[in-house]
Amino acid sequence: MEPSVTDTQTTQSGVVLTDVAVQKVRSLLEAEGRDDLALRIAVQPGGCSGLRYQLYFDDRELDGDVVTDYDGVKVVTDRMSSPYLGGASIDFMDTIEQQGFTIDNPNAQGSCACGDSFH
Repeated sequence: MEPSVTDTQTTQSGVVLTDVAVQKVRSLLEAEGRDDLALRIAVQPGGCSGLRYQLYFDDRELDGDVVTDYDGVKVVTDRMSSPYLGGASIDFMDTIEQQGFTIDNPNAQGSCACGDSFH
């Protein structure tokens, strides 16, 4: 599934979703019964390392959003967060030890033990 970036700005490669993550997002959207939502990935100040990831469904379009489409699943990053997330890979884990989305971010210089924040 090749993503297509629909932003006119020059950015590093956008956020990459694995096929498993795309399937999970698609099933969550189907459960919501909404086809107008995108998965928004943002970076906010906070957490134990300084910056914190936020993943949530959003129906807004913000000026400067970087949008990547994975066969109908839209992934959106705001203009301020995209430099921190260029090339980050998001996967979905469902094991006995862990369930949820994981983020592998090459821009992070370090992270905390909980995996929720980075610097």
